[in-house]
Amino acid sequence: MRQARDITQEKTMSPETTTPSTKLCPTCGTRLAEDATRCLVCGADLGTIEKPAQTTKAVQGSRMPTISLSLPAAIGLLALFLAIGAVMVYFALRTTPEVIIEMTPTATVTITPTPTLTATLPPPTATHTPEPSPTPITYQVQAEDTCLGIAGFFGISLESLVTLNNLPIACDNLSVGQTLLIPHPTPTSTPLPSATLSIAEQTEAACEKITYVVQENDTLGSIAANYDVPMETIKEENGLVGDTVPLGQPIIIPLCRRYATPGPSPTPTLPPPYPAPNLLLPADGAAFTLSDDTITLQWASVGTLRENEAYAVYIEDATANQGISLLDYVNDTRYIIPATLRPTESRAHAFYWWVVVVRRVSLDENGNPNWEEAGSMSVKRVFTWTGGGVAPTATP
Repeated sequence: MRQARDITQEKTMSPETTTPSTKLCPTCGTRLAEDATRCLVCGADLGTIEKPAQTTKAVQGSRMPTISLSLPAAIGLLALFLAIGAVMVYFALRTTPEVIIEMTPTATVTITPTPTLTATLPPPTATHTPEPSPTPITYQVQAEDTCLGIAGFFGISLESLVTLNNLPIACDNLSVGQTLLIPHPTPTSTPLPSATLSIAEQTEAACEKITYVVQENDTLGSIAANYDVPMETIKEENGLVGDTVPLGQPIIIPLCRRYATPGPSPTPTLPPPYPAPNLLLPADGAAFTLSDDTITLQWASVGTLRENEAYAVYIEDATANQGISLLDYVNDTRYIIPATLRPTESRAHAFYWWVVVVRRVSLDENGNPNWEEAGSMSVKRVFTWTGGGVAPTATP
């Protein structure tokens, strides 16, 4: 069947080839179509010319090829086209951007109730409650007790003891067994001891010095001779190694180390009086017990003392009432009370102490120096020192 169809298609696709019929114009010889009645060139009439007898052959036109498919093949092609279309639609939908439609919420009307005004009371005012004062303790007066000794033992001031017990200012009417009210001591800050310069530092600070700039034609020897200061002293003061100094160099001249002036000694001019020393330690009214073997007194320096000057330290045992208990002379700004001054009694002794600058003016027949005051006396301070035995106890 297939071979018959192919043969039919071959015959249909191969039409016969025909050559068109022509004739010549008898006048001009122009080739014309077979059915032409007049020459297109010379215009001769060709209708009267007899046509030769020719055998005409029918010309068959070409036909388009025909394609025939079986039913299963047609169904398969249809299914293929549908599958291709479905795939194209699927990919077209995937590449199309997704459109998101947002729903706008509908506003809900909320009815807000009107607030009711409520009166607010002011906060209560805080009332300051004063702290109760500490209750004073009581003390029974013992034999040979004094107001100063009791105040020093408890670390309080004499004025507070007299005021609380309505005693006279002299406080000379105490009796054995009398009950006294002892106020609680008020804490006081202890001043820090001031830095004390050594003797060498004090001498260096008191030395008068000037600065000299080396001029043209100056030598170290000429500068030393001009200021009457040893050349070695100038070299030592300025750290010089050689005897030459460059032009324009500043050098320090210690005038305090000049040569002594020959000739009669001039009458020394006494310095102005020194101010009163400022006592530092111990604090006024400090109490020391049997465990304290020594007590250190300290005061602030009033300046650089000369070789014939010193600090006179006075200590008086007011409880023993025997006048000055100790007098000593020192060049430092502190003094350590020897343990021999500690009382041997069980009760506390009140001690006064003060300091004044003195100057040695002469020597007595035994070679001991005679001193005179060279400044103002410091204020008196008091401290208590408990000796051996049992110390008095306070009755709460």
